[in-house]
Amino acid sequence: MKEKNFQSEFKKNNRMTGMFELKLCKGASLPFSSVKPHQEKALLAATTMEGLYHKLADQPVSAIKGANVRFTLPKPFDCFLVKNTPAYVVIMFYVPRKKKTVYYVPIGDFLEMKDSVKRKSMTEAILEVYAVSIQSWLKKCRTFTVGGNPRDCSIIGDWFGQPKKK
Repeated sequence: MKEKNFQSEFKKNNRMTGMFELKLCKGASLPFSSVKPHQEKALLAATTMEGLYHKLADQPVSAIKGANVRFTLPKPFDCFLVKNTPAYVVIMFYVPRKKKTVYYVPIGDFLEMKDSVKRKSMTEAILEVYAVSIQSWLKKCRTFTVGGNPRDCSIIGDWFGQPKKK
């Protein structure tokens, strides 16, 4: 799995609104340095009254191979200003064919965690303390049991009992 795959799954499974920086971890820990200072600054700005302004880059002119046609891909709009919006660092711990655990950490809590933890990286145990939501995105499963009743995995929500949307 690559971060682009995580982005596709995030689009399908995310139920929160806000600004997100996605990180994928295939090991036991993820370095704090994987979230760059400019990303921290932008996420933090989105949560303030002053907000975050961003101009979308103009799309390059493309040429279709073998054809004499040139076009510019349309962009949805020119720019945006986001104020007082929740912002999260979203980390997926991935073990092939076993688990995909996703931790949503608000940017303020992420910066506090980075300063207070005496490590250079974050582990799942640390994230369990700082995350506001922990979700398990299982690709395949058969059934699980709730109160002695077998259930299909399609109704598994996050670890806080919220049902998964179809």
